[in-house]
Amino acid sequence: MTSPVQEPDVPRTGPGVAVVTGGTAGIGRATVRELAGAGYDVAVLARGAAGLEATRAEVVALGRRCLAIRCDVSDREAIDAAAERVEDELGPVEVWVNNAFVGALARFWDTTPEEFERITAVTYYGQVNGLRAALRHMRPRDRGSIVNVSSALAHRAIPLQSAYCGAKHAIKGVTESVVTELRAEGSHVTVDLVTLPGVNTPQFGWNLNKMPGHPMPVPPLVQPEVCARMVRYAAEHPRRNSWVGLGTVQTVLGGRVAPWFLDRYLARNGIESQQTDRPTHPDAGSNLFAPLDDTEDRGAHGSFDDQSSDQDPVSALARTVDTGARAVAGTVGVGASAATRVLRSGARRLRVARPGY
Repeated sequence: MTSPVQEPDVPRTGPGVAVVTGGTAGIGRATVRELAGAGYDVAVLARGAAGLEATRAEVVALGRRCLAIRCDVSDREAIDAAAERVEDELGPVEVWVNNAFVGALARFWDTTPEEFERITAVTYYGQVNGLRAALRHMRPRDRGSIVNVSSALAHRAIPLQSAYCGAKHAIKGVTESVVTELRAEGSHVTVDLVTLPGVNTPQFGWNLNKMPGHPMPVPPLVQPEVCARMVRYAAEHPRRNSWVGLGTVQTVLGGRVAPWFLDRYLARNGIESQQTDRPTHPDAGSNLFAPLDDTEDRGAHGSFDDQSSDQDPVSALARTVDTGARAVAGTVGVGASAATRVLRSGARRLRVARPGY
């Protein structure tokens, strides 16, 4: 299913066309705004009609073209059809962001096989389907950037989210494999991971919940816009992996240094830290099998604004260091080129002065 689109009367200028899956809420919604604000025309792939229309209106208000496509990312044929439509109506896709997911707050043995498989189908196979569709168009052109939105939980799993953690571990694995395959054939198409901490998104009012408390992300929290800035940066400055948030640093490094300690710590604190007694949205419920933004747009933020930061020293430092390193590399490259020219010129003069040299 697709939604009708009214495109603004603007020329095809700017950095190109971007696709964002799960682009109507949370990190996806913030990423759509970030890309449109930077001049991209954006195709938004999601399930909820109201969310799609509101997101489309925001892109148009920013002066860019938008294609709002209603589809379920777990449906491979729907993703393929959406990619074809984007190429036909907006133009060649330069950036593809795989972001869509669904989740649950439940112990493994309380999660039915159907629920577990659905989380895996959307969160893991949704990214696999998007990755395949993007590569089908990008590889023949030998250009394009794919960003897979990952999580610190791809490095260290936590209780109550076994299906989601498993999916994120799998995304990390498939991304690394595809990166090596692209390098082996000398492709200029890039695939990057952006690894995120706890984020204040509407998803925590939409998770399938089988616990007594209301779901909440594990602190320290950041706002979706913090993540969106890094997603765009990774798309435009490809890198193997980008970390966002102090929570990511603590989780990833802690899991490497002392996994046994985290096992015990999470057994004592991990269940309680993912629940709160704060009131929920009146229409809260699970979006596992059907969208919850079909009749009402929920925007990018969840209910934890008071606990979330709109700044992040980790990703800000990464961008600064990366920019500095590129500047140094450019300076060194220019200097080396100049030095090479001087040496070659000197060698030519020496050969002229000494014909038998």
